[in-house]
Amino acid sequence: MEDNMITAKMLIAGIVATGTAIWGWFGWLALLWAACMALDYATGTLAAIKHREWSSAAAREGLWHKGGMILVVLVAALTDLSVTLILRSGIVEFPFDHSVLVTVIALAWYTLTELGSTLENATRITNKVPRWLSRILKAAADTVDEVGDRVVTGAGDKSGDA
Repeated sequence: MEDNMITAKMLIAGIVATGTAIWGWFGWLALLWAACMALDYATGTLAAIKHREWSSAAAREGLWHKGGMILVVLVAALTDLSVTLILRSGIVEFPFDHSVLVTVIALAWYTLTELGSTLENATRITNKVPRWLSRILKAAADTVDEVGDRVVTGAGDKSGDA
């Protein structure tokens, strides 16, 4: 039995190491976001079933919402690519610092909002969740939102290198 546990741990470590080598931390962030979207959809479905409110129209609306988020993240990724190529060409300088990838900010914000939505669903299922967890998720999402604002405005940039 102990040999099986060691083998399982080695397999998991190997998969994680391989994934990190292929995707890096950015890939793990994208995978985390996808998992949070799936968890939110599943818990929303469970809450609707519990309260006898499930409808295919609402389920479709939820999927459209997830699809819209995917489009926004794709736009953020294409924005990163476009801005990087334009800056490297030397044609123009933008009035904002591009040291933080727009895609990372979008993924982080969406991940935190999906977790907040999952917590709301859990509240509908259990009627009891820690208030502080909801406040932590909201504060974290607000902080990421502020980071995105600072990329554009340069606020908080004391060195000239935001």
